[in-house]
Amino acid sequence: MPLFPDSFIQELTERTDLVELVSGYVPLTLKSGSYWGCCPFHSEKTASFHVLPDRQIYHCFGCKKGGGAINFIMEIENLGFQDAVRFLAQRAGLTVPETGDATMQQSRQRLLELNRDAARFFHETLRAPEGAAGAEYFRRRGLTAATIRHFGLGVAPDAWDSLLKAMTAKGYTKQELLDAGLAVRSKNGGLYDRFRNRVIFPIIDLRGGVIAFGGRVLDSSLPKYINTPDTLLFNKKRNLFALNFARKSKQGRLILTEGYMDTVSLHQAGFDCAVAMLGTGCTEYHAQLMARYTKEVVISGDTDGPGLAAVQRAIGVLEKTGLSVRVLRLPEGKDPDEFIRSNGPAAFQRLLDRAENHIEYRLLQIRGRHDLTLDEDRVAFLQEAAELIASLPSPVEREIYSARAAEAASVSPAAVENEVARTRKRMAKAEQQRRQRRDLNPASVLQPKDRSLRYDNLRSARAEEGVLRLLAMDPHLLEEAAGLRGDQFSSPLLGRIYERMAADIRAGRPFLPDLLAEELSSEEMDHLTTLLQQPEQPENRSQALEDCIEIITTEACKRAAPEDPDLLLRMQQRYREKKSYGGERK
Repeated sequence: MPLFPDSFIQELTERTDLVELVSGYVPLTLKSGSYWGCCPFHSEKTASFHVLPDRQIYHCFGCKKGGGAINFIMEIENLGFQDAVRFLAQRAGLTVPETGDATMQQSRQRLLELNRDAARFFHETLRAPEGAAGAEYFRRRGLTAATIRHFGLGVAPDAWDSLLKAMTAKGYTKQELLDAGLAVRSKNGGLYDRFRNRVIFPIIDLRGGVIAFGGRVLDSSLPKYINTPDTLLFNKKRNLFALNFARKSKQGRLILTEGYMDTVSLHQAGFDCAVAMLGTGCTEYHAQLMARYTKEVVISGDTDGPGLAAVQRAIGVLEKTGLSVRVLRLPEGKDPDEFIRSNGPAAFQRLLDRAENHIEYRLLQIRGRHDLTLDEDRVAFLQEAAELIASLPSPVEREIYSARAAEAASVSPAAVENEVARTRKRMAKAEQQRRQRRDLNPASVLQPKDRSLRYDNLRSARAEEGVLRLLAMDPHLLEEAAGLRGDQFSSPLLGRIYERMAADIRAGRPFLPDLLAEELSSEEMDHLTTLLQQPEQPENRSQALEDCIEIITTEACKRAAPEDPDLLLRMQQRYREKKSYGGERK
């Protein structure tokens, strides 16, 4: 059962001006009946993102993101379906009905309350005798009482069931503790606290709710850090520690660290723009989150092998979102927390001001892998450097960094520029060959971008797409599709969408992509929007629909033919009789 009535989602969509909504995040310009702008979901210099107000959809020709108002808010505000609906309802002045199945919302609210009470328990334990080790740890790390209060830091006692007892005494069930990731079930069926003998860092979302926890050990046991697993409230790939504070910073950048303590120490030292990842590498969701609040990200990673690799991966992810990326180089073996405690905030500020842009950083990493006193290493260095420099879009950047590489290898700038030019030609030729292979295989271009949605029967699927487009343009055509069923579609996704579209039309409702926002994944919604925004010839729509239906039903018969060899022949004969009865096509 849907969480919200269709009538409410329809009213919400009608009350939401999609152009106005999107314009709050990206400037749009009216052109040829739709509004165009640079996509807020990926980096681009030429606008490929447009909003079609008559269809209440947006679509990007570059990254293929698309949907309606609800999906837009889900993507750009990093919200789930329910929270996106409530966000838009508040904006439109609508009261959210609770007449639908509100079980999910009630469960979510209950877990938020449980996490809030658990955070209070951990925080209050710091002042109790059983929290002495945690309090001493924070004291050694130089945290003030004000910082501890600001972040709501706490400690989990060295016991198996302290939190379990405290929370069940407040009326929470053991299942709720499991659902929140606060308890773990043992092999014999019993429950015990997930966080034990650890200092605790509450993870707070952008609306101030405690959605998860991170815990660091107070002894030498492993793992050193653990986090709440993914729950109804929390996904580590979509959240950042301390972003609830850092998004309000006036410093004009975000500092991305690898640890809770680094971030907390930076905030205490006055760098309130620091955030931390949550036990995972930098993801596109992290990049999109940060891009909403800043244009520049400074990465502060570990200086060991895995740390350097993580920085390289993060650079690639952040670049795609259009962020300006710099890398902070700390002395070997130091992290931001240790550096600030040893050298003070002013010294850290100087390092921050000298942070390298990502090109300089990567050139230095390449240089560090080679002994430039050896001729063969100089050649290898210049070849690797040329690959990096050749990928830069700006001729000015290519000239500058060619000169830097030439100086490092003690060769002439002209030699490096020639190597870069040859590399660019080779890269351009390889790209041209890829395009030619793609052009020679047009079927691959017609497939959905997401591999999980790929069509098994391209001929039928293209006709199925045509049916959806035609019905979206002219709902009255459904009368001419009598007998067509979703289970005849070769694509299960398109069949589901057709059944929903047909049901809406029969009920007298307009078909709106937002009505499917709850049941379709973001990839499925992207694909639906991609096919809906494609042009369809305005004339002879009835004939076009009939042609599409003939293809769909014929292909459906072919799939059934092994069980009934005569079925296809009978179906083809029926179509011939139908055409003859109707006379000449017009």
